Amino acid sequence: LLNIYNRRGFERELDRSIAYIRRYTASGALIVLDVDRLKPINDTFGHAAGDIVLKGVVAVLMRHVRSSDVVGRLGGDEFGLLLWNLTEADALAKAAALEQAIDQLTFVFKGRPVVAGASAGIALIGTADSAADVMEAADRAMYARKALRRGGRAQVAL
Repeated sequence: LLNIYNRRGFERELDRSIAYIRRYTASGALIVLDVDRLKPINDTFGHAAGDIVLKGVVAVLMRHVRSSDVVGRLGGDEFGLLLWNLTEADALAKAAALEQAIDQLTFVFKGRPVVAGASAGIALIGTADSAADVMEAADRAMYARKALRRGGRAQVAL
């Protein structure tokens, strides 16, 4: 559907990347991004509409990464981005830019404008990290960001 890695493929690439980071003392970051309001879009307009939203999100992600970076779908509305040679400030800026770009996407279903949005969390990848540790840290950061975004602004009604 989306022409990117699935969870298994993404985790395989993350494992390979961590091995590379250990061997060469390189740096990397993982961004976990969750699409906001996808379930209400699916429930209101159908799964075909949800698929259109997912395709729009992936198009944004692909425009914002380098060819050496890895993008994968971790689950229904969750994506992972493996980015090379970023500082923490760079990773935070990239996550914010992705959120902003996805927040600006507008879709029209049954004559009604719809926005989804996204919440992103980051984890830096160190030489002592395991893939599970990095995924867990980025996931925790994403859920904290999602809670902050929910509290900081009103939800957009469908």
